[in-house]
Amino acid sequence: MSAADDNSQANEPASNREFEHVSVMVDEVVSVLSEIPPGVIVDATLGGGGHTEALLAASAEVSILGLDRDEAAIAAAGDRLAPHGERVRLCHTRFDGITDAVRSIGVDRISGCLFDLGVSSPQLDHADRGFSFRNDGPLDMRMDRSGGVTAADLVNGADERQLIAILRRNGDERHAPRIARALVAARPITTTRQLAEIVRDAIPAAARRTGGHPARKTFQAIRIEVNDELEILEDALRQTLALLAPDGRCAVLAYHSGEDRIVKRVFRDAAGEGPRPRHDLPAPPGSEATVSLLWRGAKKPSNDEIERNPRAQAARFRAVQKLGAAA
Repeated sequence: MSAADDNSQANEPASNREFEHVSVMVDEVVSVLSEIPPGVIVDATLGGGGHTEALLAASAEVSILGLDRDEAAIAAAGDRLAPHGERVRLCHTRFDGITDAVRSIGVDRISGCLFDLGVSSPQLDHADRGFSFRNDGPLDMRMDRSGGVTAADLVNGADERQLIAILRRNGDERHAPRIARALVAARPITTTRQLAEIVRDAIPAAARRTGGHPARKTFQAIRIEVNDELEILEDALRQTLALLAPDGRCAVLAYHSGEDRIVKRVFRDAAGEGPRPRHDLPAPPGSEATVSLLWRGAKKPSNDEIERNPRAQAARFRAVQKLGAAA
């Protein structure tokens, strides 16, 4: 955030300033979710409320149910969205709790849903959250700090084989065995700086010169594991598609290849395009399409947006629409 931006926010509530986040592909999200029936949109990853604020401004015929597992995000978004009154309701929950959250407000069907996956800028920028290899802080990485396993628990408790699997599965880390061996040898590890330095030293010098910070993939992999991000995503998406009203839409911004593969598979399955035992045989029962893909492949941010917000570069955007016959 620039100095000018910081000064302009001097009169904002503290929780807003502490959870300042630049939302990604806002215009594209609003465009997709503006062509839906009147009703409730679920922002399944509320964050600082930027997407929600834009969606409320774009249409007076929708209200928002915002979900987030991070209590700091809920507090900041509550301040930011307070002027919208009863058009916004917030719920502290993981996004795989979407069905219960929707039912808790007396609704059976939703008109739209947005998932903006991954970690937010405030979580990265605040050292005490333990997400960033650039800031020294406690090795935490929990999005919901009310309980659960921390990154320190994982790094110090998993055996070498488990660590290798986590680094490969969640981070596509080619040097996983070297890193895992170094982590086990260096225990106990309690801070983000320790972790970043151990990973850096474990990677061959030639490999450190390309691909950004050498600890980036390790931090990503551990964060995903601590928060069960990949494990809960498929279930949350399938719940969401079942909740959509006819012509309702689900849109997803993914930033990691593992996330995007899950989104792609779930959307293609729901569109009746999942794999078949043999291509010349009819689709098995239960594989009929319930949604249509709004476009093929994944859309990416514009070069102008990436220049303004470099963290948007990894974003991949997909969306589907519920078929009317599926009501």
